[in-house]
Amino acid sequence: MSETGADHEASTLTAEPGDAQAGRPAGRGKLLKKPRRSTVVLTVIALVSGLAFATVFAILVTSLAGKSSPPLARTTGIPKTVSTKLANMMQLSPVPVAKAPGFTLMDQSGHPVSLASLHGHPVVLTFMDPHCTDICPLVSREFVNAYKDLGAAGRNVVFIAVNVNPYHHTTADMAKYSSAEGLSSIPTWHFVTGSVPSLHKVWSNYEIQVQAPNPDADVIHTSLIYFIDPQGKERYVAAPMVDHTKSGTAFLPPGQLADWGKGIALVTRAASH
Repeated sequence: MSETGADHEASTLTAEPGDAQAGRPAGRGKLLKKPRRSTVVLTVIALVSGLAFATVFAILVTSLAGKSSPPLARTTGIPKTVSTKLANMMQLSPVPVAKAPGFTLMDQSGHPVSLASLHGHPVVLTFMDPHCTDICPLVSREFVNAYKDLGAAGRNVVFIAVNVNPYHHTTADMAKYSSAEGLSSIPTWHFVTGSVPSLHKVWSNYEIQVQAPNPDADVIHTSLIYFIDPQGKERYVAAPMVDHTKSGTAFLPPGQLADWGKGIALVTRAASH
């Protein structure tokens, strides 16, 4: 990467590194493992992880016995409109209803955007690197698909990504990425950025880990999607997924990309009420 006037504060902005996915070296935009925002959700994750192991074991046993596999476990509090299979794929969890941490940053058009100013609109919030070649472009496609799946209701939904790249944090960087990934087709899309200290504060408030050791290194960051209701309160959180080819190229099968779009739209509708 080339430097674009960012502050040299990587040492103070670098979170503890997470595990690389699927045993591969961590690359730009890979997911960092992190604790959820409350012990309640931590318990949910522990239960889901335990149930996942138990389910796999049960499937193996029942398969050998010639019996059908048990039904998938469903996390309590998931919207009824979201199937258990889809919820598990999205790693969807309800969160204790609390006010989402506020912020005011500049979007790709150079306009200030505050979370408080979006009162009355459901908000889909995530964190992206404008130079990401891994999971961020996939989430971008899912956002575009979700907006389309929402139909007329999509005009009232605000999609926001907060920049996680401390070396590329100009509005021009946000605009270039938004255009390249088709996000500009969403009328209510905002890719927000600001000074490195202001970004760091937002990352910390949303417990997003960012590892950016220098301008030429890949940025590694937590990938989460928060669903915020029209009253500005967090309702659900999901963890986007990614797979890689043998050459290391990030991808998801078209069917999963479409399912993610539908899932984001369904959860957004549920968070709107």
